[in-house]
Amino acid sequence: MTANPIPVWSYEEEYREHRDTILAACDRVFKSNRLIFGEEGKAFEAEMAAAHGMSGGVGVNSGTDALEIALRALGVAAGDEVITVPNTAVPTVSAIGATGAQPVFVDVRADDFLMDVAKLEAAITPNTKAVIPVHLYGQCVDMDPLLDIAKRRGLKVLEDVAQAQGAFYKGLPAGSMGDASAWSFYPTKVLGGYGDGGLILARDEAVLALARSLRFYGMEGTYYSERPGRNSRLDEVQAAILRTKLPLVAPWVKRRRHIASCYRAELGNAVCLPREAEYGRHAWYLFVAEHDDRDGMIKRLGERGILCNISYPWPIHLQRGYAYLGYRHGDFPVAEAKAKRIFSLPMYPYLYDEQIRRVIDAVKEVSNG
Repeated sequence: MTANPIPVWSYEEEYREHRDTILAACDRVFKSNRLIFGEEGKAFEAEMAAAHGMSGGVGVNSGTDALEIALRALGVAAGDEVITVPNTAVPTVSAIGATGAQPVFVDVRADDFLMDVAKLEAAITPNTKAVIPVHLYGQCVDMDPLLDIAKRRGLKVLEDVAQAQGAFYKGLPAGSMGDASAWSFYPTKVLGGYGDGGLILARDEAVLALARSLRFYGMEGTYYSERPGRNSRLDEVQAAILRTKLPLVAPWVKRRRHIASCYRAELGNAVCLPREAEYGRHAWYLFVAEHDDRDGMIKRLGERGILCNISYPWPIHLQRGYAYLGYRHGDFPVAEAKAKRIFSLPMYPYLYDEQIRRVIDAVKEVSNG
């Protein structure tokens, strides 16, 4: 490998630039004498809700917990079915299973990796309770027809926005359109913490109140549980750090879009490029290209110091942990075909212009083997 490799993601330059602000936020928490359920968490919940036109927010331990607790707060329980896609991260599906509900999949569109909403209605049964549209890689699912189906069929809609902070659909921010939305602040995200963290946004105050209870052992007061719950809290340090970074999401997404435009302008003859849907604005959490010799591309790029990854190499329905669902090879042909071809090029706001140039030149060089 060459010297000075370019990682697929890094936070080092971000930390160097914002170190003083981040450390000041941590110091503010340490001096507050309140490390859990303090003012930083409350303020972050309110700021996120205001930014997305939702009634309120509930900070939790992770994006996975956000999905599970939101589903429970929306009324999903054992025996229900929840529809989503098979090309998502495992947590989307593990959260469904944790409620006792059954995950049900529909295939994705070939041009943008997102749920094929035209196939949604055929997957609905009398047991279907909710749909989780996954705004994958930084781009929104086509929400208008999905919301229309959900309304007609009496289904709850929980947006999985783990990868789409800063994305828009017809002028509406991702995470603002469903009954609730689930967010992850894992460090790699567009808005990432310096550890795990998650958030639920919702429209209905009753859903928010139930989510707050469920994240704290089912309690509504002190030491008295009204219902089975759990311990899932966004700690004050992470909330304070996230508050300092929230105003930076817009400029960071602008930079991501610039990087994506550079890739898209020059790499069309080297790889199959990702598409930006005409109805929205892509946040480019990941830049996912395709190639017939995907593994060879990753190897050759790695030898030149360009580090890539795959999100995700195995559709959920083909993983042993979900064999119990009864799906087989060929059930979701688009998702299965994409999993063999996709790989992610370096993408983060602190990718410098000269590094972008190195990535582009390397991809052109190695694309023909």
